[in-house]
Amino acid sequence: MATLAPPAEVLRRRIAGEVVAFFNDREQGQEPIRSAPDSLCPPQGVAWRVHGDVTSMMVGGIAALLLQMLHPKALAGVWDHSDFRRNMHGRLRNTARFIAVTTYGARVEAEAAIARVRRIHDHVNGTLPDGEPYDANDPRLLAWVHVAGSAMFLDGWIRYGDPAMSAADRDAYWREVAPVARLLGADPVPETAADAAALLDSFRPELVADERSRTVKNLILHKPPEKLRALPVQLLLMQSAVDLLPDWARRMHGLRSSGFGRPALGAATLGLAGTLRWALSPR
Repeated sequence: MATLAPPAEVLRRRIAGEVVAFFNDREQGQEPIRSAPDSLCPPQGVAWRVHGDVTSMMVGGIAALLLQMLHPKALAGVWDHSDFRRNMHGRLRNTARFIAVTTYGARVEAEAAIARVRRIHDHVNGTLPDGEPYDANDPRLLAWVHVAGSAMFLDGWIRYGDPAMSAADRDAYWREVAPVARLLGADPVPETAADAAALLDSFRPELVADERSRTVKNLILHKPPEKLRALPVQLLLMQSAVDLLPDWARRMHGLRSSGFGRPALGAATLGLAGTLRWALSPR
């Protein structure tokens, strides 16, 4: 007679299964990315730690999208050449898998993924509403996407994973993710936290909040989840992402922080993070 698993183990497996299904389209034959000793980012390094935490990466990933879209050229590439309005979940899943494979996947798989992205970028170009041209292969535009995204991933980890993260580890993170940015064609590419902050600040005069950014912001923050039971978690992650944004970016979007509710929001998100780490920990 088969032995029944304890209730806690049943719950753990169910949560883990939901997470795996969210990030991997089994109908397309997708399987979780496996870590490899020849990964582009140093094995067991800081980037592995930051990018391997589900909750802080989901919060950071949403904040990254909200920040990146404030650059009109970055937004135009998505607006003109993507099906994000019909398949937001699919786009987020593909982005998450790209980050995973270029962080801790096998080098040959990571380099193949980067080559695919670069081929796609070859066809992503056009003209902004004001007549200015844009090109997804523009090294400075790629630098914006890199620094804005990585800054939010790192900030998400510091807030929900390691609030006491050392300055040395913060610098190490930027140094470890730099090779991927360079392979994508970004320039300049920061290798310290100070350089990243300075580069991020240098882009601020180029950022714009307009009708397009408002449309995409509302789609990201208010699109219902595929499964209704995921709605409470989605709402928690969305508000946590809004709170994670730099104050100036939140103001540009016309969004409010949780204010006096921030401690409760933080506690709830930390609780979610702890639950997912428990569910996904190796057995």
